Formats: sequence, C-alpha cells, structure tokens
Amino acid sequence: MIRNAIFRKTFPSAALIAALIIAPFSEAGIPIIDAHSQVDHKVDLKDMIPLMDKGGVSRVILSPRSKLRRKAFMAFASRHPDRITPAVRTKSGIYRRNHPKYYRRLKKQLAMPQFGAMAEVILWHAQKGDKAPEVVIRIGEPQVQAALRAALERKWPFITHIEFAAAEFDRDEFMADLEGLMRRYPKHPFALIHMGQLEAGEAGRLIAAHPNVHFLTSHANTVSVDASRQPWVNMFTGDQLAPAWKKLIVRHPDRFIMAFDNVWANDWGDFYLEQIALWRKALADLPPAVAKALAHGNAERLWRLPPARWPSSKK
Repeated sequence: MIRNAIFRKTFPSAALIAALIIAPFSEAGIPIIDAHSQVDHKVDLKDMIPLMDKGGVSRVILSPRSKLRRKAFMAFASRHPDRITPAVRTKSGIYRRNHPKYYRRLKKQLAMPQFGAMAEVILWHAQKGDKAPEVVIRIGEPQVQAALRAALERKWPFITHIEFAAAEFDRDEFMADLEGLMRRYPKHPFALIHMGQLEAGEAGRLIAAHPNVHFLTSHANTVSVDASRQPWVNMFTGDQLAPAWKKLIVRHPDRFIMAFDNVWANDWGDFYLEQIALWRKALADLPPAVAKALAHGNAERLWRLPPARWPSSKK
C-alpha cells in the first residue's frame, strides 16, 4: 500500500504504532471520539468496530456516502448505538445541483431519531483528481440554508467545509461569509473541518474573534498530508505537534475536536490506525485535561454524547 510506504519513510520505527495502540490508560491511551467520518458501500461494515477497537476509538460520528443505502447504514448504526452516532448526509450530486430530491432526503433523515449530528456541508471544495469534483456554493444558497436551519433547530454544530488554502481568489469572500454567519448566531457552535486548511495564526485570529468557532483535526497531520497532493495544513513537525499549534491548543482547549474524516474504503484500515497512533503521541505530550478535551471531551459537550469509554476489548 502506498500510504503505508509513505508512513514508514516518515516514521522509521514501526513499533511506535503498536506501542501507542496498546498503551495503558494514560494520556496516550485515553479513548478517542472521531467526530466526523464517512463510509460507503465498498466498506465491509463488520470490520469497522474491530478497527475502532484497535485504535481505542470509543465512538464515531458517521455519515453514509456514495451508494451505501440508508437502510443498511441505519441497521449497522442500530446494532452499535454505543459506538456509532449517525450524521445527516448532505453532500452529493443532488446537493450540488440543488435538486428537489436533496430536500426530500434531508427531510427523511431528520425525521429519524437515530440521527444525532449534521455531517459537513460543502461550500468550497477543490477537485480531487477524478474522484471528487470542484464545488463552490455560497452560504446563502438555499441548500446550505436548509441544512443550517436543521442544525440550529437541533442544536447540532454546523460543520463547514471550506478549503481556504485552495480557494485562493474566493478566499476573502468565503471568510467574510463564514464570519458573518458566526456573528449572526453567536451562541451556536460552528466548526471548520480539516482545520479549514488554515495555519495557526489565522486559526488563532478566528478564535479570538468568535467564541463559537471550533476546528476539526481531520487530514491535518503528517500521515495524511504525505499521502495527498492537497494543501492540507500539517499541525505536526515530524511526530510532534508543531509549537504554534501546541501553544494554541493548550491556550484554547475547548476549540479543537479530534476527527479523521475517513472517506474512501482504504481509509478504513492501517491508514486510520497510523493517524491515530500519531495523534496519541501528541495527546501524551499535552496536559491531561487538554488531551482529554481534544480526544473526546469537546465532542461529548458539543454533540451531547455519553462519556467516552475505552473499548471493552482493549481494556
């Protein structure tokens, strides 16, 4: 696997992964909540819980994608209510085209009590080879507003997908849109998936200006960055948190949320465990209260989840 080869090159000691994954209950071994991931029809659902057990992932906020049927997804989630929190799916071709079917699908999902979150809402998304198209949709568009209304009504964090580093000429307009939205609803939590592709200085500016902004850590690590050609921000220097990011997290521990955003089938494997192992090393280097807030506490608070538990098979 190419991703594994990249990982071995970046982190010479393969024993690090195993050591961190089986770590005792300490800062490195606290349970993790993955606050945003996705699953499609190419993933064997029965493999997901054992994989989460290996990584010490207590719960995942999960949305279906591609051709995975809602019935199969909900049946899986219903079998594991203590591990899976279903998230309402928005991104799709019908979302991009503002097709009436999007609103019907949204309504059906919102009527199901099992759903406990709203998945990311795509606003600015760069083309990803032949796998995913470019998407540029302003916050004021009706399909975005429909998802926003649902999140506001249910008090779910509203997760925006804006790739600021890739957006270039659209960057200032989308930043103004986002900040205007957060000012309009100052008591509602908003989150930027993939750290918004922002560096520490810009993230710090938003935190200082908006008490309701939060950041999801997905793709923002060396393992993910080295396996991609996208301009994801890397919060790490080698296998340690970069000083600027560590300082910001320690200063504002309530603003950062652990997430990995698995999308493709091969994300649900060693690639997941490799990122978890790297983040566990970072958690062990943070003050215990900060580590717990990042690993699971902020997700529990914002999505009103039960306390995270170390998976029973890993105790």
